[in-house]
Amino acid sequence: MVSKLNQAKNLATRYKMHVKKGDTVQVIAGRDKGKVGEILRTLPKLSKVIVKGVNVKTKHVKPQQEGETGQIVTFEAPIHSSNVMLYSNKQKIASRVCYTVNSDGRKVRMLKKTGEIID
Repeated sequence: MVSKLNQAKNLATRYKMHVKKGDTVQVIAGRDKGKVGEILRTLPKLSKVIVKGVNVKTKHVKPQQEGETGQIVTFEAPIHSSNVMLYSNKQKIASRVCYTVNSDGRKVRMLKKTGEIID
């Protein structure tokens, strides 16, 4: 059985996402709705993101060597990028993203509700 991540490596399509690594986001759907966290990793081939403290799973790990004890490891599982929304720490509000050109002529991301420039 091939894992989802390995299947993604074989796919050629990379989805355009509205979030990047390091962005602060709020979960807008699912079990962890309302939680705010930072994006640790993006998976553009699956259109998923890993958010700190969100969708935490536990995994039981067998001991590898004799005399070693087993462990219960917790980790953040990926969630779909459409279930997160960029979050403004200053105004404590989630907002959609729009793209604008600043005075330097660079294309930057901006929050629609607050007008705050992210990049």
